[in-house]
Amino acid sequence: MDWSALTLSLRLGALTVVVLLPLAILVARPLAWRRFRGKAIVEALFALPLVLPPTVLGYYLLLAFGGASPVGRAWSDVFGGPLVFSFEGLLLASVIVNLPFAVQPVQRGFEAIPGELRDAAFCCGMTPWRVFTRIELPLAWPGILTGAVLTFAHTLGEFGVVLMIGGNIPGETRTMSIAIYDRVQAFDDAAAGRMAIVLVVLSVAAIALTYALSARVGRRLD
Repeated sequence: MDWSALTLSLRLGALTVVVLLPLAILVARPLAWRRFRGKAIVEALFALPLVLPPTVLGYYLLLAFGGASPVGRAWSDVFGGPLVFSFEGLLLASVIVNLPFAVQPVQRGFEAIPGELRDAAFCCGMTPWRVFTRIELPLAWPGILTGAVLTFAHTLGEFGVVLMIGGNIPGETRTMSIAIYDRVQAFDDAAAGRMAIVLVVLSVAAIALTYALSARVGRRLD
């Protein structure tokens, strides 16, 4: 078992959720309720990582984050090191790759809130912030929770983009999926099998937890 890779995968998944979830709420809320020209294009852009081959997405992110790009040069000037083949670059790539896994469930959560309920709250004199925190977030909670768990589970298994942006640096960018690939290449099927089982168990546990908590929240809201 590559414990370093497991720890790094869990850390990457948790940080991706922490960074991405507020962004997903910020994006999904207006997408759920507002109608504007070009909305379909905006939604398609956020869903693009679902259909792009991971190596293609990883290639473009490599160009965008590389030392010859404005982003890569700015990062190097500020932090004194490259963005690619670093944990920070891996985290940024993970946030982009997981956009549809967070945005779409959160958007569905906000869409499920009756518009009449929000209108009634505004008529009662509640401020937009109180409506957001007291009514919208609690009612959209199942969608937010689903987005968090899907993001975490998908991050654990991501391979193509991780390899393109992070490479395979032990203790720095080698995740569990890369470690499994390494063991298979070395014909160490036993170690690869043990690590694969760990990922399967973590993924099943995350999804089961989502269903259990969503059902509990749903009963409370009823």
